[in-house]
Amino acid sequence: MLKVGITGNIGSGKTTISKVFEILGVPVFYADDAAKKVMVEDPILIDALKKEFGSESYFDDGSLNRKHIAGIVFNNEAELAKLNAIVHPAVFRAFDNWVAGIKNAPYVMKEAALLFESSSYKMCDKTIMITAPLKLRINRVTQRDNLTRVEIENRNARQFSEEKKVQLADFTIRNDDTELIIPQVLELHKQLLALSSH
Repeated sequence: MLKVGITGNIGSGKTTISKVFEILGVPVFYADDAAKKVMVEDPILIDALKKEFGSESYFDDGSLNRKHIAGIVFNNEAELAKLNAIVHPAVFRAFDNWVAGIKNAPYVMKEAALLFESSSYKMCDKTIMITAPLKLRINRVTQRDNLTRVEIENRNARQFSEEKKVQLADFTIRNDDTELIIPQVLELHKQLLALSSH
């Protein structure tokens, strides 16, 4: 079974495009959702987070104290790197377990914002990068998440540049309102089905 990573910088539309692949019958693993889940379900991860960031990282009911952790890692690259080093391996484990449970799919997808940054693209056979100009991405995110332009630019700055990701990716989908998305997805789907049958 072919494993395909799909990514894009903030506001690129990677989740929307992943949903189109789902309509075509492709199973999609959403890494951000999985990260939220493992942070409250994976005992190895929970212990590691408590050790690193203090027992107050979790509330008494077992839910994650996001505010506490965000306060530590926000604007602190070293602490953020520590957090990622704990969370990413747990998400990798969750992906492996998820893939093991999939039957009869020619290929599966892993949707992840930090596909290249976390090196999880190495677990994939092929990768897709979704591109869109920064100005357009900022407009999309301000409408969707009511974040300020500065907050969006800060988040974007923590990710590899689009140029770098395009070089690393096997395929590119342009989501810049100049080309239709569906034909690009269908063409890629056809190519991936062909690859998976070899």
